Amino acid sequence: MTTDATQVTGGPRLTHTYRTIDVPVEGGDLRVAVWDPEPAIADAADVLLIHGVTSSHLAWPFVVDRLPGVRAIAPDLRGRGGSNDLAGPAGMAAHAADVAAALDALGIEKTVVVGHSMGAFVAVVFAHLHRERVSRLVLVDGGLPLDIPAGLSTDELVAGILGPTAARLSMRFADPGEYLEFWRRHPAFQSDWTPELERYLAYDLVDDGEGALRPATSYATTADDTLDMNAGTALPEALAGLRHPARMLTVPRGLQDEPPGLYAPEHLERMLSATASVVHERVDGFNHYTIVLSPLGGEAVAAVVREELARA
Repeated sequence: MTTDATQVTGGPRLTHTYRTIDVPVEGGDLRVAVWDPEPAIADAADVLLIHGVTSSHLAWPFVVDRLPGVRAIAPDLRGRGGSNDLAGPAGMAAHAADVAAALDALGIEKTVVVGHSMGAFVAVVFAHLHRERVSRLVLVDGGLPLDIPAGLSTDELVAGILGPTAARLSMRFADPGEYLEFWRRHPAFQSDWTPELERYLAYDLVDDGEGALRPATSYATTADDTLDMNAGTALPEALAGLRHPARMLTVPRGLQDEPPGLYAPEHLERMLSATASVVHERVDGFNHYTIVLSPLGGEAVAAVVREELARA
């Protein structure tokens, strides 16, 4: 396990110091971010943050900055960010095993777990496979089955759920500025562009080996995870056995800032009726990205996390 140089996040409030560690897992090393509370607290509460399908740990600073006194742990899931070189298959169970290894490396026995998008699905499966490691769950616009037609091929499944988000994985960019311009045109961020968002996006880029830059997440990894998340057995088994207190937050707009978002009300009602242990809250004013990648979204999520930490 190695530790990188410490940085500070949170602007003038100085709520946390930031570091990353590399945790040995099957196939290589998992990059894990740790935000330690500033000033230091000996018995600080912990929260585990799990990002989405083509995201990274840098999706979380807006939430972390609003959790003073809390130690936050956020891995780059295998195939993403600093973990993009990990060998071997992905899938919800593989991510759950990696998350368990991250907690082991930090000596954390049990924690509140927060997942956004695909990270919420990973959180549910993690809670099923490692029951004793989880106290409570917060599922942010994910975690319950999506309304997907049966019989789709893997490519159709990925395109239907992610659309341009998946298409960009095959694109190449001359420099970070070109990548940022690509995202500036994205409808999800028309009113929520920040320096923190730019840092998150720039972190996503890696050398393609031919003189250009590409998104860190490979299409193959995204396809594996999307297929497992929507057609595999890990999620339905985990939901059938879910016993942890769980709060689910959904938003009214999707990846392209379009209504009704990932969960249309009628479909969501059916899913919630089949999973009585999940308590649902609709959070107006956000899309699938800005619920975590904006100051107001970060505060909305952090407020729920603070409540769950108090109950843990």
